[in-house]
Amino acid sequence: MPSLVTGVLRTLVPRPGDKHGPLPPLLVGLTVVTGMVDAVSYLLLGRVFVANMTGNVVFLGFALAGAHGFSPAASVLALAGFAAGALAWGRLQREPEHRGRTLLLATSAEAILFGIALVLAAVAPNPGDTAVRYPLILLLGLAMGTQNAAVRALKVPDLTTTVLTMIITGIAADAPLGESASAASGRRLVAVVAMLLGALLGAVLVLHTNESLAIAVPFALVVAITGLTSRIARDQGAWIAFP
Repeated sequence: MPSLVTGVLRTLVPRPGDKHGPLPPLLVGLTVVTGMVDAVSYLLLGRVFVANMTGNVVFLGFALAGAHGFSPAASVLALAGFAAGALAWGRLQREPEHRGRTLLLATSAEAILFGIALVLAAVAPNPGDTAVRYPLILLLGLAMGTQNAAVRALKVPDLTTTVLTMIITGIAADAPLGESASAASGRRLVAVVAMLLGALLGAVLVLHTNESLAIAVPFALVVAITGLTSRIARDQGAWIAFP
């Protein structure tokens, strides 16, 4: 248990000299954003995820089988937007040198895309209409594809900001393996709780406020993370190098 707590604390408040520097708490923040945005997309835009692509592949299968309430077009558009965001990131970041600057570029692009989505949702009379729904899915998918491609490049263990299946597997499978595994499970537990909190907050915003606010809050969080990242992007140290 002490090692588990240590893993949680070191994820949220990294020690000086940590090999991943200040990246872990920022990625925890982006995990909260992921939960919020997927809650918005599923509950507001109609049974589609903009971050969880496994879910969209499954939903596409349901839709093709004729299951009610699932849209092949929405699933394909989310997949395409996500892939386009990841592809664009791969073209931009050919030779990254500083992990802080890499994250800054990604969160800046993400904030711009979220901002455009927020304006669209604010001016649209009904964000659920097809004419607005599909552009929102595309914009948010682009943002999350960019985020995931950057996080993949950063290679901070167990903080993918999106995929939890293997993280939960690791928590259970490594439980009997000792102190180092317990510390790693602490970091994984933070990721799971961050996603849960994001989904909970996103669902509350969709169900009890309005569409614009449901997008405005994750947008504000991304802007805040971008501001913090701009500070660490000026830092130097061993952690800035890519593994």
